[in-house]
Amino acid sequence: MNTPPVWSVDARTGARTAEIAVEADSAAVDLAVRDAHAAHPALADRGRRAAFLRAAADRLEADGAALIAAADRETALGTARLTGELGRTCYQLRAFADVVDEGAFLDVIIDHADPAAAPAPRPDLRRWKVPVGVVAVFAASNFPFAFSVPGGDTASALAAGCAVVVKAHPDHPETSELAAAALRAAAVQTGLPAAVVGLVHGRQAGVDLVRHPLVSAAGFTGSIPGGRALFDLAAGRPVPIPFHGELGSLNPVVVTEAAAAERAEEIGAGLAGSFTLGMGQFCTKPGLVFVPEGAAGDRLEKALTGGAAEAAAGPLLDGRMREHFLAGFAERSALPGVSTPVSAGTAGADGWAVSPGYVSVPAGLVAGEQERYQALLEECFGPVTVVARYRDAAEVQAVLARLGGNLTATLHAEPGEEQAAGWLAALTPLAGRVLFGGWPTGVAVAPAMQHGGPYPAATSSATSVGGSAIERWLRPVSYQNVPQQLLPAELRDREADGAGAADGSGSRVPRRVDGVLER
Repeated sequence: MNTPPVWSVDARTGARTAEIAVEADSAAVDLAVRDAHAAHPALADRGRRAAFLRAAADRLEADGAALIAAADRETALGTARLTGELGRTCYQLRAFADVVDEGAFLDVIIDHADPAAAPAPRPDLRRWKVPVGVVAVFAASNFPFAFSVPGGDTASALAAGCAVVVKAHPDHPETSELAAAALRAAAVQTGLPAAVVGLVHGRQAGVDLVRHPLVSAAGFTGSIPGGRALFDLAAGRPVPIPFHGELGSLNPVVVTEAAAAERAEEIGAGLAGSFTLGMGQFCTKPGLVFVPEGAAGDRLEKALTGGAAEAAAGPLLDGRMREHFLAGFAERSALPGVSTPVSAGTAGADGWAVSPGYVSVPAGLVAGEQERYQALLEECFGPVTVVARYRDAAEVQAVLARLGGNLTATLHAEPGEEQAAGWLAALTPLAGRVLFGGWPTGVAVAPAMQHGGPYPAATSSATSVGGSAIERWLRPVSYQNVPQQLLPAELRDREADGAGAADGSGSRVPRRVDGVLER
């Protein structure tokens, strides 16, 4: 049976540039998963695993010129943005290598046998975390490096000791192939099978991946409809598997009256820069902003209007996204009572270019007529935001009560403002990351980062950014009364295992022994 070709398309012109691969049929997906499953045990050596992650970062940097050129052609995100994103991706790989070396992610707990324990004698128990198995990773459209083939889901799964099979995003197949080749070369360089990283193309390939009995978990970044369909597939398998999906987020912002009075122009200009950044194709784009009625709010909107009107037009990632963006803006701007200070539209005769815009609406209308204004409370991918002008806190609270989960929620208030604590308390249940000032378009790769949130922002409580992302691909196991010589090195008593290797591959990992933390 002939399988459809996979084309690389120039995002600025919409023209096909090269045939990159073919869509994987069921047999090809099965082969990729079985190869990954066979390669999976080779990742058990933590020292080699860490070396692989560092070699992967080195290889991506060495191939950077070709990777960035391909990604720019396929996404039109620009060389400067992509250079920064590749640097972030390499930093992330090295950060996970450090996590692997340290070993705290293993969460080792040892309780020695205690015949005198109450209410009953206690056996010898030793608990740690082990990799779940082969992980399916779904690449994102808007981050061809950081959330795609070499991105956070792949890096964290490999760090956990899981082989991965990535379903490439159709918007950047050439970039995906180049990145996968770099990762495989790094694997071979460090003595691992190339098959620890697999790559498949095609929509049906994603379905087949989630259904495959040897796939033990999945990571996804994308739309609510696509992610929910895959989540349901994962849950409906004969043996359900964890599905860690990042689906969609409105990222509400509340500007207090005091903040608007003090910093109207600054906040308005900052909002314009944030919602148009990367042509509005950030998952953390502020999509609903509460601004007070009155002169201070008017000043803020004036600054926002100026910034949005001056923002450059540019292409979206593909033609389908362009169509959905234009239709979404038209739907929102046509609602009764909604004004359009800056109208989004097409830009240029060729390609997928659009110009940014925003709409403004009285918050009381949205609070009072829920069904009619529902579109304003849903994410619209692209350079658009909704300003909701409120008369009092009750209007804001009424609208917030209707929101689903979000990746972020932001409060602009003044230091010492009495209402600030109450607003933070109202925003915290809505999001995984709550900001005081600033803008959410920017996610630091740091141990304390939480990139996730209540549904539909995510399908689990885990983070997809930062060292804690490794926890998604691990499961706990306790060993009871197992002889020392049969235990993994990290679980043995240290006097039985010597000092442990200095390279992180031996027993020297942080662990809690009989209730006391050891390092």
